[in-house]
Amino acid sequence: MNILEKIIQHKKEEVKEKSRLTPLERIQDSQRLFAIRDFNSALCQNKMQIIAEIKKQSPSEGEIMPEANPAEIAVEYERNGASAISVLTDSHYFGGQLEYIQQIKNVVDIPVLRKDFIISEYQIWESFQLGADAILLIADAIDKELLISLNQLALELGLHVLIETHNSSHLSWINDLNPQIVGINCRDLQNMKTDLTWLKTVAEELPVDCIKVAESGIRTNDDLSKIDQYGYDAALVGTSLMKTGDPGNALATLLNRVPV
Repeated sequence: MNILEKIIQHKKEEVKEKSRLTPLERIQDSQRLFAIRDFNSALCQNKMQIIAEIKKQSPSEGEIMPEANPAEIAVEYERNGASAISVLTDSHYFGGQLEYIQQIKNVVDIPVLRKDFIISEYQIWESFQLGADAILLIADAIDKELLISLNQLALELGLHVLIETHNSSHLSWINDLNPQIVGINCRDLQNMKTDLTWLKTVAEELPVDCIKVAESGIRTNDDLSKIDQYGYDAALVGTSLMKTGDPGNALATLLNRVPV
């Protein structure tokens, strides 16, 4: 069993328990407090855009920045050139909390992506009501039919969807969905290593008109230049920024900007 399979197994139990404590119907009847921000447009620009990620820990890295204040880091990211914020909300493996979504929405004007292992309708409604502007759906984590169903529900609620895969074998049916955003994660789930050159190979298999997001292993401005040449519109960057202990300044360095 690889790490993704372990995470999904744990997530099923977590969602089951949450559903018992707070039924889906109660979430559906509650009111969303934030307007939905346009995640798609934030990424669809003339130059490489950055989705800057807030991540306290991970299975591959262990503790990264456990004392991090998500709201403060989100403000720093926005000041230093981020087009959107990605926040890990999985608590068991990544040290995240659902409350981080609202904390971040209150202090920045850019869109917020809920990054988690979404496997159920319950989590889609949860994401919507908590104020997320976009969600992540991982093709490697759930079967095709479930992803299609969850994608449809999210779109009906007005959420934006980043469909991610680590495996090019999923791309044929992902392309059939005519997705607005596709994320290619270059981390090998068997050994957790990253390979940016794989992004080049896969880029040619993506729909011409979708927003292409490169994920994992991006550390330098040269890396950004490479994936820009490969045809990507945006990069999701988290670990390399958070590990510095000063994510905002690290983002400015990544973008060759003067930190603010």
